[in-house]
Amino acid sequence: MPRRRAVLLPGTGSDEVFVRAVFAGPLAALGVEAVTPRPPGGEKLAVGFLTLLDELAADGPVLAGGISFGAHLAAEWAVRNPDRCAGLLLALPAWHGEPGDAPASRAAKASADLVDREGVEKALALSVAGVAPWLAGELTRTWRRHGDGLAASLRVAAGRPSPTLAELRALGVPAGIAACTDDPVHPAAVAHEWAAALPHAAVAETTLAALGADRQSLGRAAVTAWQRAGGC
Repeated sequence: MPRRRAVLLPGTGSDEVFVRAVFAGPLAALGVEAVTPRPPGGEKLAVGFLTLLDELAADGPVLAGGISFGAHLAAEWAVRNPDRCAGLLLALPAWHGEPGDAPASRAAKASADLVDREGVEKALALSVAGVAPWLAGELTRTWRRHGDGLAASLRVAAGRPSPTLAELRALGVPAGIAACTDDPVHPAAVAHEWAAALPHAAVAETTLAALGADRQSLGRAAVTAWQRAGGC
């Protein structure tokens, strides 16, 4: 029996450590291997991830997914490669089509400007002030790992269109979408708009508060939604 694999991509300014913490456990319970590549540096972020998906799907269809911008890229790849995508696991999509004034796009641009102006360490100190300790810890690790390429990668994510609703309507694979109802940067309404467009999709809701206490809560929501949508 061929092994089942899911390729999961992190969000803007995040890393493979976080996306693995979110998805690996819930997928292992279903006998699915979580493949979590490290983000390509700087301006290569999007193209590098899409190329990695091509390479990892060379031996057969894979589940594709990710968090925020990673979810956008997974869906973009699926639109281009519907025959190589076995399903989608999408957490916290932030917009569809052009980013416009989407909160996540504005936040990424503001962070990029801050990093360019102040440098990574000072920008990090300003950005974690007053945020939840778990999020401050994640940002501290991931921003330092991105290093000099951080601002460029943030700008790539902020400006790249995600699939349009029309493109999503053409995808026939089962898609599980996770939304956090207390996340203003990734509005739950966007997750429901994606689900309404995708022919075989479901949404499961959780919260950022739950994510702070248990990283797997977000992955479980996406996997549960995928199963409701027909994934197995």
